[in-house]
Amino acid sequence: MESSDMDLVRICAVAFAAVLAILSLLAMVISSICRAFPVKASDMPNPSAEEAVRQAVAETFPGCRVAEIREIKT
Repeated sequence: MESSDMDLVRICAVAFAAVLAILSLLAMVISSICRAFPVKASDMPNPSAEEAVRQAVAETFPGCRVAEIREIKT
């Protein structure tokens, strides 16, 4: 291989290592944020309530389906 080909391989290896290092750093930051601010059980979706809404809509409006349910917190 020529010198320019080796330089290209070296540049690609350094770029790959840099991207890998940056992504690893971001993963550690996200992990620490998730540990610092855990999700409360009350913030999790309630599957039984969602199913009740789907059944009520299906009973009231036959042939319709629920695409998305969003809770509006006041």
